[in-house]
Amino acid sequence: MCVSRCLRCVGVALVPMAIVCMLCNTLLLFPELKPHFLLEKHVTREATWATGLWASGLMVCTSTEPHWIFTSPPSQVCVCVQMLCQALYSGLAFLAAAGCCLVSTTGLIQGPMCLYNTSSGLTWGVPLKFLGYLHNRTLWSGVCLEPKSVVQWNMVLFSVMAGTSALEAVLCAVNILNALFGLVLDICEYGQPLTPPPPPPRG
Repeated sequence: MCVSRCLRCVGVALVPMAIVCMLCNTLLLFPELKPHFLLEKHVTREATWATGLWASGLMVCTSTEPHWIFTSPPSQVCVCVQMLCQALYSGLAFLAAAGCCLVSTTGLIQGPMCLYNTSSGLTWGVPLKFLGYLHNRTLWSGVCLEPKSVVQWNMVLFSVMAGTSALEAVLCAVNILNALFGLVLDICEYGQPLTPPPPPPRG
């Protein structure tokens, strides 16, 4: 099987995953689909870092399949350069996806920012951070007053983003191995072979 074809298939598979991460991060910025929480800085910290937008989203889309590698004529770009560049770009995408997975997992564990009751009155903060809320459903609707259902909102979106970015990281790692494999074996239908073809028979 051609290594470059496998690289392209992985790159195409990463595109919808990047879109999912971008969509999840965008929704996390707008609890209840209302912008005033973001404008008033009442949005979970990990969501405002927007790693789903720029890391697992844009960086994965732009780093996994550099356009000049697969659109250049075969005689212009050596397969060695193709595979090496693909490995480097996939390495950047791997770091971006892994970083987004880490941030999303942290946001899931920390819990959302919300309005809740304290001894001094209503205040904005992260009340579920030390309560182990993930396994205690009674806390999901009994602690946070605003935004409504923000606990479930954050749990679902952060979980999807963490899982998707983790899968992206795995596929990027596969891309790195494929590129290095192609670099060593020099099998790529899009590049020029390092060894010249045999001369045509004389007749």
